[in-house]
Amino acid sequence: MTLPTEMTRIEITRSGGPEVLQPRRVPLPAAAEGEVLIRVHAAGINRPDALQRAGLYPMRPGMNPIPGLEISGEVVALGAGVDTFAIGDKVCALTNGGGYAEFCAVPAGQTLPVPEGLDWVQAAAIPETFFTVWANLFGLGGARRGQRVLIHGGTSGIGTTALMLCRELGIEAFATAGSADKCTAIRDLGGEPIHYREQDFPAVIAEKTAGQGVDVILDIMGGSYLNANLQALAMDGRLVMLGFLGGARANDVDLLAILAKRAVVTGSLLRARTGEEKATIAGQLCEHLWPMLAAGRCVPIIDKVYPLTEAHLAHAHMETGDHIGKIVLKVA
Repeated sequence: MTLPTEMTRIEITRSGGPEVLQPRRVPLPAAAEGEVLIRVHAAGINRPDALQRAGLYPMRPGMNPIPGLEISGEVVALGAGVDTFAIGDKVCALTNGGGYAEFCAVPAGQTLPVPEGLDWVQAAAIPETFFTVWANLFGLGGARRGQRVLIHGGTSGIGTTALMLCRELGIEAFATAGSADKCTAIRDLGGEPIHYREQDFPAVIAEKTAGQGVDVILDIMGGSYLNANLQALAMDGRLVMLGFLGGARANDVDLLAILAKRAVVTGSLLRARTGEEKATIAGQLCEHLWPMLAAGRCVPIIDKVYPLTEAHLAHAHMETGDHIGKIVLKVA
């Protein structure tokens, strides 16, 4: 297969708003040992991309400065030691950055076959959200059939994925949203919506659960929601934090609530996990969730698709908060 020597990618030219995302022509990356080189057909947009663009994401030394954490496409080159894929395979992948590009090198352990029946856009919307929900709601949170969970940001990519998986796996789900249309979307996905602009979510949870609370909370808000989340937790409940849209620090934390409920407060950053950890999650997804996707269940909800060179418009759309489901870049 003859490959070009250059490609287009989207770079963060400086910290700032969506306008700092600019296309650049650069040399193709190479597949290092243990990696596959993927010709990207679509790339998912995620909240960490916007935080990184704004200079608010905790970037460790060595992290790829190019945004884009999930892609779909075709394998076009294999690094040394890779025998799990072949040239031409249709795949989706959790990247370590660099997905906003025409080509991207990804560890083979973070690469998965495209589930049967899904197109490029749908496949690109899977990795970041499914890895995150599986590792946090079901891994750290231990959510299981017959339990109750609360999902903040119920119409985000993470939220819609979590709601679909809860419905599929027999878990009662509540989810917050800020508009009537979003509450309708949550109900359509099998969840019980809570309009956070009009309702106090701990009070709603208390009413709907006869005061018992929820077993797991998946939270993207952080500091501003911490005490209210503790109120909504059941005995031995788990609060799993994924983000800090409401602040990275919490003041006046009700420690008594943690002790009284034997609550566990935890969280994780997917990007900071090791390659071995990500490969383990990938194997679990293939075993437990890929059959659902191939059967047409829990397929990602796509809100809007933009060309690669309009990544700035995609970020601007995400930051309006009006989207329901995933925003995706169409690359080729």
